[in-house]
Amino acid sequence: MKRVWHRVSIGLAAALGLVLLAGIEGSAAEDSVKQAAVDATGKTTLPVPRFVSLKSDKVNVRKGPSTDQSIVWVFSRAGLPVEVIAESDNWRRVRDSEGADGWVFHSLLSGRRTALVTPWSKGEERVPLYGSDSTSSRAVAELQSGVLGNVLSCDGEWCHISVDDYSGYVQQDKLWGVYKGEEVK
Repeated sequence: MKRVWHRVSIGLAAALGLVLLAGIEGSAAEDSVKQAAVDATGKTTLPVPRFVSLKSDKVNVRKGPSTDQSIVWVFSRAGLPVEVIAESDNWRRVRDSEGADGWVFHSLLSGRRTALVTPWSKGEERVPLYGSDSTSSRAVAELQSGVLGNVLSCDGEWCHISVDDYSGYVQQDKLWGVYKGEEVK
């Protein structure tokens, strides 16, 4: 009997966890997806490791880089950030925010950058979404641990993100889906 483990992510309504502090609404920015250059072997010319996101609500994660390999779990939420840690032909070895890794077919991944707010806190921490890139600016919302946001840009210390109809700035070290000191344009 084959076992398939499912990693079920928090539902959208619960994961948003927005607590309004002010009646300011931001606008969700258009997602910009970069197309990766691919060489003759099917590998990208992008750096490894790198962060990407899931394109689909159902993404099989396999033990090895082939459909002949067993499914070890299934991601069940489009947009989740994952870290590409290796490539083999059209397969990408990815790691999730909990450190688990496995192989995913390349077409199930997107270059769209997303991030999870303090997933290591397991719902305990609330992170301010500031109106500008300063802790002295006014917070427009509080984000619960596990909230998924679209990364609009990062300067190495702060990331401009959008969550639903809100946008603002979060300290980069409070996010999983961007590297420490990484600039995202």
